[in-house]
Amino acid sequence: MLYLAQLFALIRKELRAILKDPSSRALLFAPALMQALLFGYGATYDLTHAPYAVLDQSRSAASTEIIARLDGTGVFQRIATLDNTSQIAEQIESGDALLVLQFQPDFAARLSAGAEAPVQVILDGRNSSTAGLASAYVSSIVAAYNADQGATTPLTIVRRAWFNPNFESRWNLMPALIASLSMLQTLMLAALSVAREREQGTFDQLQVTPLTPTQILIGKALPSILVGLLQSTIIYLIIRYWFGIPMNGQVWLMYLGLITFTTAAVGLGLSISAVALTMQQAMLYTFILIMPLMLLSGLLTPVRNMPDILQWVTYANPLRFGIDLVRRVYLEGAGFRDVSFDFVPLLAVAAVTLPLAAWLFRNRLS
Repeated sequence: MLYLAQLFALIRKELRAILKDPSSRALLFAPALMQALLFGYGATYDLTHAPYAVLDQSRSAASTEIIARLDGTGVFQRIATLDNTSQIAEQIESGDALLVLQFQPDFAARLSAGAEAPVQVILDGRNSSTAGLASAYVSSIVAAYNADQGATTPLTIVRRAWFNPNFESRWNLMPALIASLSMLQTLMLAALSVAREREQGTFDQLQVTPLTPTQILIGKALPSILVGLLQSTIIYLIIRYWFGIPMNGQVWLMYLGLITFTTAAVGLGLSISAVALTMQQAMLYTFILIMPLMLLSGLLTPVRNMPDILQWVTYANPLRFGIDLVRRVYLEGAGFRDVSFDFVPLLAVAAVTLPLAAWLFRNRLS
């Protein structure tokens, strides 16, 4: 009982240190709220606005119909009708047009003769993702036109997307934020815990208390885990009820994964905290670590597209498996058996970093 009373006293002290300062409270929860909204509205790969210019040297019924189909999508907005090829470069270089559609003078004649009639699409490749989507969209419109002009029963493709029926990039990105947005501050909070004690001069007081290094480790880990789960909950509520992305899986399983993931992240943070001598060092080490963790997590680019050696490196990244677990539970409705593999690396990272932090604490306190 004495052991638990001492532990609860340390946890209470840590929570008070985190929450008693109004500015600290704002920094803990306001960024999670703002970033979730910004990512939801700003970080989207959906093609909703594609300005384009057209150079129609054919001026035929066929070219006019294709242009009309493009205008009728609601996605492409014609900003200019060009008169000659010298105007194309200006539209692309200025960034006014994402693409320029060009019909050659002999377009209609080639089409009537049954020959190949190319439609040139000049894209602004500086934004490769959006340009690729726009090119695919134009190709689909041209393919639909060809089908309408061909046989009476043309071959058609009927698409059906599982887990994201409208192909909205927000559906893929937002559930991943439940794990990734809370990680930075959770990692930072854990990394600053001991460094803050050293700078405030209270670290020496821990040395004369009856607390063991294990108690100190648990007492500093649990508040960071609780704060991380609270931030994840805020982001989850925004995704579920503000953006209206339905959850197909079980909430308890997602939180079981988040607890495991947050524990692994806190283990990394506490290891940094035990090594860093000042808060400035702890912040520097955290920022050096967080960027590779984000880039190698699969948040923005699939892990399978990375070089083989980097794919092996990602096995040491808890964020990769935290994101995979949350996405699969949230979007796919995956059960425990489906995501059980994600728990293994998370538990392995926690099993390495927490004893490492305890060993470092023990050496600091001895």
